[in-house]
Amino acid sequence: MSTTGQVIKCRAAIAWEAGKPLSLEEIEVAPPKAHEVRIKILYSGVCHTDDYTLSGSDPEGVFPSILGHEGGGIVESIGEGVTDVAVGDHVIPLYTAECRKCKFCLSGKTNLCQSVRATQGRGLMPDETTRFTCNGKPIYHYMGCSTFSEYTVVADVSVVRVDPKPSLQKLCLLGCGVTTGFGAATKTAKVTEGSTVAIFGMGCVGLSVAQGAAYNKASRIIAIDTNPGKEKIAREFGATDFINPKDHNKPIQQVLVELTDGGLDYTFDCTGNVEVMRAALEACHKGWGESIIIGVAAAGKEIATRPFQLVTGRVWRGSAFGGVKGKTDMPKLVQEYVDGKLKVDEFVTHTFDLQEINKAFEAMHSGTCIRAVLTLQSE
Repeated sequence: MSTTGQVIKCRAAIAWEAGKPLSLEEIEVAPPKAHEVRIKILYSGVCHTDDYTLSGSDPEGVFPSILGHEGGGIVESIGEGVTDVAVGDHVIPLYTAECRKCKFCLSGKTNLCQSVRATQGRGLMPDETTRFTCNGKPIYHYMGCSTFSEYTVVADVSVVRVDPKPSLQKLCLLGCGVTTGFGAATKTAKVTEGSTVAIFGMGCVGLSVAQGAAYNKASRIIAIDTNPGKEKIAREFGATDFINPKDHNKPIQQVLVELTDGGLDYTFDCTGNVEVMRAALEACHKGWGESIIIGVAAAGKEIATRPFQLVTGRVWRGSAFGGVKGKTDMPKLVQEYVDGKLKVDEFVTHTFDLQEINKAFEAMHSGTCIRAVLTLQSE
């Protein structure tokens, strides 16, 4: 029986308020309006950004909401005017849209499309309303995706069609973590062959940076983490060295500068810790070193260093979604995965069903979890 044009009742994990576990509820998902797409979500990764928002540290966090932004699913129905996806397509929702029309998209300088940014940051669809209700109460969207629901509605600029052959249980990770790190190395920094790299924080994003640096043939890739258990997997993803800052009695930037004859060509912060961001910059080589900030800091936090660090040639740069344009670049990343050139499967260390979502959040903090993936429903 077709559900097109109908309100769908389904399960979703709702964040009713900051700092509280998610609650599995029956919700109503309205049909898509013009230039919107309703997706049957099959799988969703659980990312530190979801946890960051749930903690209350996110200045854009709104409640009650349906979190989740690293999903994979199948188009259930489309609104008027939607042309680049069709019912039945395998898709990945995009928290960084690509409209190909706004000033940002047309600049050729950034992936930060602004077409839906203002409403997305407030948990709303572009018409300033929501498609989710629970017991008659509106529930906010999250990062334009809301993948912790069996069905979601996204703007047509915020979804990309992908090859239907690979499993979405793995491909969903291209919706955030894998793409963010791999792109930061290959697109934002454009790591050069033979260069030296240091990566702070070896979670999913940090490991993806290592993979990207190795893909671009960096000669030395130093993985840095306070968890010694991360060394084995860091090396599997391309790291040539592993350093635990706790093993040293001097600042990590000093350790790195001494170890590398003056500093690194590229460093990456994947922690969101502003002190680590400073260390990453100061571990760069004088004259040309670049430090890329990927980690999201808590509300109100600021970065600091002596201006002389920049005067003497170091560059501080930021990267969102790895500089990747979702609609333009994602199909190429999927093909790299299909061709065996991009590791994705290896990130999935834990799997849970939707009703176990709070266990997935607990696993994320365990130190042994790279990515937990939720199964929401079968194809």
